[in-house]
Amino acid sequence: MPPAPQPHPLAGGTAGPRALRPMLDTVLDALSDGAARRCGPLPAGGPAAVAAATAELAPVIPEKGTGAGPALRDLVLALAEGAADPADPHCAAHLHCPPLAVAAAADLAASALNPSLDSWDQAPAATALEARTTAALAALVHPAARHPDALVTTGGTESNQLGVLLARELLPPGLRIVCGANAHHSVTRAAWLLGLAEPEVLPTPRGVLDPAAVRDRLTAEPAAPTLLFATAGTTDSGAIDPLPALADLAAAHGARLHIDAAYGGTLLLSPTHRHKVTGLDRADSVALDLHKLGWQPAAAGLLTVPVAADLAPLGHRAPYLNADDDTEAGLPDLLGRSLRTTRRPDILKIAVTLRALGEDGLADLVDRCCAAAGDLAELLAADPWFDLHGPPAISTVLFRPSGASDEEVAALRRRLLHAGSAVLGRATVPGPGGAPGTWLKATILNPHTQTADLRSLLKLVREAARDRDEDATA
Repeated sequence: MPPAPQPHPLAGGTAGPRALRPMLDTVLDALSDGAARRCGPLPAGGPAAVAAATAELAPVIPEKGTGAGPALRDLVLALAEGAADPADPHCAAHLHCPPLAVAAAADLAASALNPSLDSWDQAPAATALEARTTAALAALVHPAARHPDALVTTGGTESNQLGVLLARELLPPGLRIVCGANAHHSVTRAAWLLGLAEPEVLPTPRGVLDPAAVRDRLTAEPAAPTLLFATAGTTDSGAIDPLPALADLAAAHGARLHIDAAYGGTLLLSPTHRHKVTGLDRADSVALDLHKLGWQPAAAGLLTVPVAADLAPLGHRAPYLNADDDTEAGLPDLLGRSLRTTRRPDILKIAVTLRALGEDGLADLVDRCCAAAGDLAELLAADPWFDLHGPPAISTVLFRPSGASDEEVAALRRRLLHAGSAVLGRATVPGPGGAPGTWLKATILNPHTQTADLRSLLKLVREAARDRDEDATA
């Protein structure tokens, strides 16, 4: 006689897939219905309207549960209807990519099996898969290195923190960090978390580090142990620092070089665009995100190093996870692979994507996004109603209505958000004349974006500005 069905089935085991199948139909239907109800890149009405819609799902913890079907239906529908959907071509504010369907499907398997990469006996196959995949990605970044390696992280912030931590541990005491004003805010947070002096920030009036300014700073204190922090793809504009010149300076002055390539690192996959990150391979550590220009569900970050031994300072012992005799007997030691303990197998979706698309398929996606950004820049340059900040370095385009004040640009963006018609970012960067200003930011990470979508986006911006002017004169 078969065992009676359990009232609350588990996702794993032989019975898990049977329990999941009808729930997946419910989830997929709710995702579809939510997107149809939203009918755009963002829910209309702003924060108050979204909060009010969510509050209708009270109570959060009912005395008696609704059951799986209704709970999934109601909450996934609410999430989808109230989402900022990066798959909509008018949702282009941030480094927030639409994930590939194949990667999302792989992530379901990771959630169902729930391996934890803090000991081999919790994740045998995931451990082996991570070792193979990180080695291949490390070799992509550091092709000439004999023993490159990579760690899986939650993203650029964690990768940058690890890069600073390794510099602190591998260099003599008294580490100083030299970076540009264009550097990601996580470098300052990393210095704070690690008890280091605040970074020495160099001006970047042209959006990138000036090698002459870096040379002067390194020469001023030649004996100071130094981490030079460079960027390949800034958050604001996608600008790429002059990596070869900075690598030369780091080598000449005995500085360690960390490159934040969370955005621009995947240009390596494209024969058309990889020249933009020449010099990346010379870094002592590199931050790389595949949940940006890599189309992975978050999180999918990496820290790569050309010398695997440089990761030794991260080693940590906990006898219940990596006892010495277990390690000596051949069980992989995973605690030195992260600052985290419990760690989900984010490598699975990455490995599935790499296998499914290959280098050619990923290169095509990179090229499509960069080409769409170039098309947007051309549309803006040809339209006197707009000011274009400059040609895109990767896939970020900065622009603003010609003659608009910074306050008007910021208000225009909020007007679009409140209407739910377009999601554009904002960036405060030096303009062509050198003075800082507020710009609208379109970050193209959707490889399906067409020129018609871009024309429509600019039309929405113009209409929102016209409505603002009409309100002001009413």
